[in-house]
Amino acid sequence: MAPLLLLFLSLLPAAAAYLCCVRRHTGSAAAALRRREPDRAEARVRSPPRDPWAPRLCGSGLRLFVHVANTAFGQICLLPLLIRLNNFSLMRSLDIHEDPTFIPEVAAEVMEDKSEAKSTSDIIEQLIDARSDSASHGFSFKGIKDYLDCYRSGKLTPSQVAKNIIAMLEDSDKSTPPLRAIVQWDQEQIMLMAKASTARYRSKCTLSYLDGIPVCLKEEFKVVPYHHRVGTVYLGTEPETEDATVAKKLREAGAIIIGVSNMHELGTGTTGCNPNRYHKIPRNPYKPNHFTGGSSSGSAAAVAAGLCPVAIGTDGGGSVRIPASFCGVVGLKGTFGRISSHGSLPLSYSTVSVGPICTSVADAAIVYSILAEPDPLYPYGLKQPKATLSDMCAPDLKGLKLGVDWTFFKACDAEVLSICEKAVEHLQSLGASVVEVSLPEMEEVRVAHVICILSEMRDFLQPDFNKHFQEMNLDTRANLALASQFTALDYITANRQRTRSMRFLREVFTTVNCILTPAVASTAPRIYESDLLTGSSDLSFTVRSMRFMQLGNFTGIPGLVVPIGYSTAGLPISFQVMAKWWDEAVLLRIGLKLEQFRYQTKKPSIYYNILS
Repeated sequence: MAPLLLLFLSLLPAAAAYLCCVRRHTGSAAAALRRREPDRAEARVRSPPRDPWAPRLCGSGLRLFVHVANTAFGQICLLPLLIRLNNFSLMRSLDIHEDPTFIPEVAAEVMEDKSEAKSTSDIIEQLIDARSDSASHGFSFKGIKDYLDCYRSGKLTPSQVAKNIIAMLEDSDKSTPPLRAIVQWDQEQIMLMAKASTARYRSKCTLSYLDGIPVCLKEEFKVVPYHHRVGTVYLGTEPETEDATVAKKLREAGAIIIGVSNMHELGTGTTGCNPNRYHKIPRNPYKPNHFTGGSSSGSAAAVAAGLCPVAIGTDGGGSVRIPASFCGVVGLKGTFGRISSHGSLPLSYSTVSVGPICTSVADAAIVYSILAEPDPLYPYGLKQPKATLSDMCAPDLKGLKLGVDWTFFKACDAEVLSICEKAVEHLQSLGASVVEVSLPEMEEVRVAHVICILSEMRDFLQPDFNKHFQEMNLDTRANLALASQFTALDYITANRQRTRSMRFLREVFTTVNCILTPAVASTAPRIYESDLLTGSSDLSFTVRSMRFMQLGNFTGIPGLVVPIGYSTAGLPISFQVMAKWWDEAVLLRIGLKLEQFRYQTKKPSIYYNILS
């Protein structure tokens, strides 16, 4: 035994020298690349999406993992293993010849010149009138119409509403546990905007349908005079002196900006878990011991809790639609470039879209109609078609073809699937036809989107990662360490895949008007005590929660999530509709009909009636 051991030890230096200094490391003639034929999807047996694997980490386990992941051992051994286990190395085995598409900007189709039978303002008036006639069973969220009715009738003024909001904000910070939806607000600023709006109502010269409407914006946006912290403790050391474009447009519309909302640090997660001292973890108004979803966590919580009927978020991997789904409200991700991102931190320039989170589809349509237009300060969407709400108020869905990839559709929890299948039947009953479609290469989409968003974030945050590493949350450090594993070759191949996926979608949209999926594969996860102190990292949940979101972010198509029911535990379940580029109108039309499917709206456990 001893001689064998000595022989083994004597050979180790030679083996190490061979592996390090002799054997080729940059590739292998034996490595087989799977060629992808241009314009043709790979033929394969359709199977459900694979579930990712990674342990949920928190507390000392998370601290240890983050430390090791950022060492040489972690980068050379541990994280490459995690990459392989979750198939994130897929792009390295593909031979794709399409040119890469680095920005999913799509030219508007040349349409016949059809003058709308009704103007957008006429449609909005019809939406507002229709909401009062809709069948409501029990509780209903207070939306834009409710505020306008109070202002127009003289029952309340924007100033009185602002005082109520300030009182509720103080209460929400003192409650047990604190809601932590709005993380920065200023009483003087709120009252100034409210007084100006009150004067406009008195003189009957209001600016828009949003005049006097309380809104909040995700902390990712620059909003005067708040700190642009983006969920961190180290950014935004001075108050902002310039508004983001969306904040500016909301002010011009007369909205009352009540503050900036909480978010997952730097938008790097989908739970909303942010334990740092400026933010803390926002609570789901339906179940305060559950997460809100993220990264626009505070925006969704503020709307669901009644603090405001409108909030603005950003969506790079479902960051508007996931929290809207978990909190039981409506979330719209516009076409890439539809709403300006100027003035938000450009964390991932090719995947992020701006969108509203609202109490209803009608409210989302109103906000969309005001915010959606080209911005000279934002390079994308400059040639977008005019945003319309055409046919939104059609009495039925006759003539619409709704695409469903049932294999993909069913990749969710049984409770979610059951109610989503019934929602499809409801849409059919309104005259729409359901067409089975195939969404090809969805595993490639999953991996390519992760590579794009993490690579772009890692690139933008490189100076912060060097200088402020110890000030970042643990899960942010873990995600950025994982992002370090992706190479330039991974990124370019992922963007070649984007070209293919966008072409496949163009073909799909020649046969259907939209694509239907569940919103999220599960309901909101539980908050554990350790999460409050160290945060948590759950790669498996993050990837699974983005399952139905990634296609929209990766290719730039718009998506709308609408709450349709509740789990047996009382947590909201939502449904998603996606359409071709620039066709948000069809999403809103279908979304209105989906709202009719939910028989009853349950009142959140945390709810503030600002108009009482």
